[in-house]
Formats: sequence, C-alpha cells, structure tokens
Amino acid sequence: MTTWMLYGANGYTGVLIAELAVRRGLRPVLAGRSAAKVAPLAERLGLEHRAFGLDDAADALRDVDVVAHCAGPFSATSRPMVDACLATGTHYTDITGEIDVFEAVAARDGEAKAAGVVLLPGTGFDVVPTDCVAAVLAAALPGATHLDLAFTTGGGASPGTTKTSVEGSANGGRARVDGELRTFRVGHRRRSAAFHSGARDVGAIPWGDVSTAYRSTGIPNITTFTVLPGLAGHLQALFGPLLRTSLAQGFGKAVAQRISGPGEELRAKTRSEVWGEVSDVEGRTVSVALTAPNAYDLTADAVVRAVQRLLDGGVPAGSHTPSSAFGADFVRTLDGVVVHELVRT
Repeated sequence: MTTWMLYGANGYTGVLIAELAVRRGLRPVLAGRSAAKVAPLAERLGLEHRAFGLDDAADALRDVDVVAHCAGPFSATSRPMVDACLATGTHYTDITGEIDVFEAVAARDGEAKAAGVVLLPGTGFDVVPTDCVAAVLAAALPGATHLDLAFTTGGGASPGTTKTSVEGSANGGRARVDGELRTFRVGHRRRSAAFHSGARDVGAIPWGDVSTAYRSTGIPNITTFTVLPGLAGHLQALFGPLLRTSLAQGFGKAVAQRISGPGEELRAKTRSEVWGEVSDVEGRTVSVALTAPNAYDLTADAVVRAVQRLLDGGVPAGSHTPSSAFGADFVRTLDGVVVHELVRT
C-alpha cells in the first residue's frame, strides 16, 4: 500500500492541501511537530495523524513513500527532512521558494540517485508556473542566452510566506549571470512585463527560478521580477543592515504570526500571472504569458498532483525541478491555468 505524508499539515497552506487531497479521494497521513495542532484537522477530515520533530523524522517516515514538506522556513527545516528521506527511501517534495534551499537540495543529486529517491523542492506557486514557463520558452528558442521571468499575485500572504520574506529581506536581490549566482540590490533592473492582463512595470527580485530555471533550461543569464515600488531597491540598501539584526528579525516574525492568510472568498476573487521572455545572441526573442488562480490555490493543486505523479512512479531518482520531473506541460494540467500564445520577434 502506498502512503504519503503531509508534514506541516496544520499550517495555512498545509490545511489547503489536506482539504483538497480529501476532496480528490486521497488519504494523506497528516503530521507536524504538535499533536494538539494536527489532531483536530485530522479528526475533521477523517485522516491518520502523527506528531514528531524533525530530529525523529526518519523513524516516522519508514512506511511513507512520499512526503510533502510544508513546514518552513525551509532554510531551517529542509535539510533534516531531506536527510530522513534519503535514509528511508522516501520521495521528497516541498513548497519552498528559497534560492539557497534549491541550491542545497540540488547539491544532493548524487545522494538521491544512490538512494533511489526523488528530491523535488518547489512544487507550489514557487516555482511551478515560472519553471514551466522557462522550460516552454527554452524549447521555443534553443540556444537562448537570457531569460527574464516576471509574476504578479493578488490576495495577500500567509503567515509562513511572510516569515520567509522577513528572513530573506536583509539579503538583497539575486540573479544568475554567466551561470553564476550574483547578489544585487532589489530592483537593480526594471523593465516592462507584458502580462495577459496588460503590461506592467516590474523590478528585479530574488526568486527561486534563478536556481531552478537554470537547471531546467541551462540558460546562463536569468533575472526574476515582480511589481515593485520604484524606491524598493534604495530602501533595501538603506535598511538592509538593520533588517539583519536579531531584533528586527524577531519582530518581523512575531508580526507574521498575526497574519491569517487570505480566506476562500478572497482567493476566489484574485488571480496570479506570469510572463517570461528569452533572447539569444542574434537578438531573437520569444515571450509567453500565463494566467492562473490565486497562488495558494495553485499551490495546493500543484502539490496534490505532484504527489500523485511521484506515487505513480516514472520520475528518475535524483534532484529535480518541476519541469524536469514532469515536463514543461505540467502547469497546463493545473485547474484554471492558461498558457497563452507564444510571441516571437
């Protein structure tokens, strides 16, 4: 009997995933650090539950085929869960968007192959739609040397997302330049992104694709963007040192705990969009736009479908991105997602 576990099930996104899984006839084992927090959800959904800390994860995963890890910040939690998965032969997926976590998991490709394990971080809004757009564009323009990816979302953030943002706020921007990760100020590049709903000015930010899209496509120059105030980069440069202090980090994370995340009605009213463009040395470009539901609804859908694919088998052992595991068209299988016509110039 195949079994999968949802760890961090009592968090905002974990609850959405658990509820959707049950609606689709699946029965994950719900898990987290606190039995008092996980048990009420498990009872409501009629599911088995377990409570354990990450130091004891290997014992708890011995009969589990796939774990969907949703307890961030992943900078602290990913490594011990990956360790446990490699020890028990359990396939791993998570919803991280943290660049350094993607890099760390990718570095364990050899260990994963030796253990017969799939390591698949980033099966939420970070980074399924952007990664699949990157793969679509790379196939449309072989030999592309530059990739720009932009996104916009609506509906607000969850406590976990906000905590991770606080943690990363002091580190500045990141981009891939000639195959290497480089640090820049937030907003170091600005451009227009031709979203399906209309063009918008966007600024450069650190996003998971500067790690994952490089591995999916091999394109050596990658910048990621979202809608930013024009002063964002200057403010980050001014306050970055302050944001790195333990006092500021503690305050920010305490505030994050008071955020409830968008409710069902708000999620239903808000959408997310992605736009990407590749170019080559001859000046040719290809771009594409994608429209999708609210980012949290997309995340729940993508995680449940990813777990089903991993349970079905067929993904080679090793470290993967969403598109290297399931193909560029994986995003098209998600509810409400539309990939629009390619534009060539």
